Amino acid sequence: MNFGLTSIVYLLDVNVERAEDVLTHKRLLHLAHVPANRPAFDVRLVQVASVPDGNLRDSFHSSFAKKEVSRSVHPPPAFGSSPNLEALACEAIKSEVQDEDTAAPCANFSRPMHEITFSTDDKPKLLSQLTSLLAELGLNIQEAHAFSTVDGYSLDVFVVDGWPYEEVVRLRTALEREILRNEKSWPSPSQSFIKQEQDLIKREFDHLTIPFDGIDVWEIDHQLLKFEYKIASGSYGDLYKGTYCSQDVAIKILKSERLNTELQTEFAQEVYIMRKVRHKNVVQFIGACTRPPNLCIVTEYMSGGSVYDYLHKRKGSFKLPTLLKVAIDVAKGMNYLHQNNIIHRDLKAANLLMDENEVIKVADFGVARVKAQTGVMTAETGTYRWMAPEVIEHKPYDHKADVFSFGVVLWELLTGKLPYEYLTPLQAAIGVVQKGLRPTIPKHTPPRLAELLETCWQQDPTSRPDFSEIVDILQQIAKEVGDERADRCKEKSAGGFFSALRRGHH
Repeated sequence: MNFGLTSIVYLLDVNVERAEDVLTHKRLLHLAHVPANRPAFDVRLVQVASVPDGNLRDSFHSSFAKKEVSRSVHPPPAFGSSPNLEALACEAIKSEVQDEDTAAPCANFSRPMHEITFSTDDKPKLLSQLTSLLAELGLNIQEAHAFSTVDGYSLDVFVVDGWPYEEVVRLRTALEREILRNEKSWPSPSQSFIKQEQDLIKREFDHLTIPFDGIDVWEIDHQLLKFEYKIASGSYGDLYKGTYCSQDVAIKILKSERLNTELQTEFAQEVYIMRKVRHKNVVQFIGACTRPPNLCIVTEYMSGGSVYDYLHKRKGSFKLPTLLKVAIDVAKGMNYLHQNNIIHRDLKAANLLMDENEVIKVADFGVARVKAQTGVMTAETGTYRWMAPEVIEHKPYDHKADVFSFGVVLWELLTGKLPYEYLTPLQAAIGVVQKGLRPTIPKHTPPRLAELLETCWQQDPTSRPDFSEIVDILQQIAKEVGDERADRCKEKSAGGFFSALRRGHH
């Protein structure tokens, strides 16, 4: 079982005392290599122990303990469950005994949950597809672990509650039925199928069809690009530093072995959006190569790197005046996009880049979309730690989803921390939707900035401000901060002047 880079995470997380779990994972991965088996899955009961505590009220103890005695003991989850999973189990126990006044922590009880493990070919939006499948069955995901193998397969393990029966046969049958019902959304391409599809693409498409209005030309001759070094690598493409006609550029190139019709569509969408965008706070599009298999997008090179790398890898921080300048740059770029009916859908620190003059620009339109005529969208996308609750829940959403993400980015600039750093991304998503979880605003935050954060991540999208309002608020705060600094400087200089006068007098 070769997980490549994720093997270390797997080895650290897996319950080493349960070798049978590892064997199950190997069996599922083996099954997933046959297209007819995908997704291969396994269901079992697991026991989640709660945190020991002896101070429980008698009513809570008696009402639940009798029920616990009759239950069989099940194995623990395959991966070491986190303290917050135990806390969730505790909450579930409390709700089961319907004692809302019970404030004490749970005792030495444990609650059976179901563990569902999937294995299939790795592909875009797979995790969202699996979570939707579980949601259709009324299951609540309490913990999730996702791994990818170097040969393109996934292993996704979910701990869920919400299934009313302890036995697993009915749950397994329900999953099979749901998978069959959504059979068309489970493409299972073998390697030979992928090769056939790539050949078809090469035969049928001289280049990708991207809407053209007769004004701009974006096609770049691939031979004029010079590649210098790789900046970053992902599942579906690589980012390089290079030059085009002696100009420093960034080149995002799609991996030919991953090329399929869905990836082509996303690529065409990104080119279609980027060629229309011209703003000082949005990364400048230069051109694209639209002839498969050499699909790439060329943009200006941002020498300062990403805000994410600055904060989390270089351990940098922003003083308040600089922080406000960064936030204003981002808000202006997003305001421009929204005015042009473009929803970014994946606004986060990693997609904010800095140039040599420390100007911040919004980047990466891989999942951006032109707003539908109805004004709302339903396809899930983005990154869980920054994602708006309506997007996580697959509800209709509009441009206000970007405002929620901006609020999380603003908090990140303020604290230098990763949002919900002690939770897995999926746990964070569950907390945001089910429990109204939000990052904790530091006590030293200026009141107007704290108020802006809270309004940006309101649960109701209509209560969130537009980016034009956000720009105005941030500029007002920046002016107040600037005035305060100027006053302090004046006081300091005046103090020095009078001290000098006193020294001269003496």
